[in-house]
Amino acid sequence: MKYYDLSNWSDYWKQLRDNLLDPKIDEAELENSLRQARENIPVPVLWLLGKTQAGKTSIVRALTGSEIAKVGDGTKACTKNSYFYDFPLEAPVVRFLDTRGLGEVAYDPTEDIQFCESQAHLLLAVMKVADLRQEAIFDVLHTVRQRHPEWPLLIAQTGLHELYPLGDDHILPWPYDSQPLPPSIPSELQQALLAQRNTAEKLPGSAPIHLVAIDLTPAEEGFEPPNYGLDALWQSIETLSSLGLRNLLNDDQAVQDVYRRAAHQQIVGHSLTATGLGALPVVDLVAVSAVQAKLLHSLAAIYEQQWDKQTTSEFIGLMGVGIASGYLARVVGRTVAKIIPVFGQTIGAVWGASSSGATTYALGKAAVYFFVMHQKGLDIDAATIRKIYADALESGAALLKKRFHSKSK
Repeated sequence: MKYYDLSNWSDYWKQLRDNLLDPKIDEAELENSLRQARENIPVPVLWLLGKTQAGKTSIVRALTGSEIAKVGDGTKACTKNSYFYDFPLEAPVVRFLDTRGLGEVAYDPTEDIQFCESQAHLLLAVMKVADLRQEAIFDVLHTVRQRHPEWPLLIAQTGLHELYPLGDDHILPWPYDSQPLPPSIPSELQQALLAQRNTAEKLPGSAPIHLVAIDLTPAEEGFEPPNYGLDALWQSIETLSSLGLRNLLNDDQAVQDVYRRAAHQQIVGHSLTATGLGALPVVDLVAVSAVQAKLLHSLAAIYEQQWDKQTTSEFIGLMGVGIASGYLARVVGRTVAKIIPVFGQTIGAVWGASSSGATTYALGKAAVYFFVMHQKGLDIDAATIRKIYADALESGAALLKKRFHSKSK
């Protein structure tokens, strides 16, 4: 790999500026570094179990906020019976593992269990409440929980409206966490919900089992709200998992625009990749800036802006010398820490991971402001973009810290 003399900051910053536009790095070397980085920070896996038409794709779309996300479309085979869907595809934040054909063909979950044993994961079973024949799903869950009693299980009970009396809409507020279920829930729906819940109680295993009733429908079907029970689903995911997936997929900042969620997911995905690169014992610094360049190109595409020599120079100029110096100080600190024996293998790796990931996150958040203002034809305030970068360094480090440390323990 190619290395740069970090004693000459101005030369390196010029090289970095060039890399943010058009990174010059061997693609084979970059791919090898990315493969090692993803081993350091593996993509969390949600293993989806459910029959066809149970609502798995609706759940994926609701969790990601993407209308084009679809399990079974654009996926890659990982075992004989299962496929995974990475989201976002360019820099994944989460992987959905979809097991197909349950209830249709004989299925042995052994291979999928072995695949999941090496992943950070959550088991998510999807059952339509109007479908009384869920034996195939419960058989698989029984096998999985026998082998891994410590794996938490979330069961999404879907399609509630199929058991509503004709003309009824969703009950508000969402009442399905009450024990016992309230009489406002139609009796046929209550019976179906309780039948699945009673069967779930008989599953082996010591880890908790959560059941959540949801109804995720297209807006044109007329049910309000379309994502009925989604908050309860998220609460269960966060309770059962330590992945912090909701914050990784959703930007909770006050400033909003129609592109914000997609931009946040790209920023987090690329920042996680940069975090993994930074944790490697030896890594070409241009590999990190190449990931950052890919992020900036992706954000420009989201906001339908050009990322060319002129806009790159404008962006870096607005960021200012102070940010350049701070950026390089983090890089130098990381590099020095990692060459010290023993210290470099532990603290140095953490420093490298946090500095690479946090700076990538901060660049992304600053770029979003830059592109939004360009899109609206407004002047860009240098002080504002620098404050966004500085604030995002802190918030990005906090967001990424949990993912890195959970793997480092």
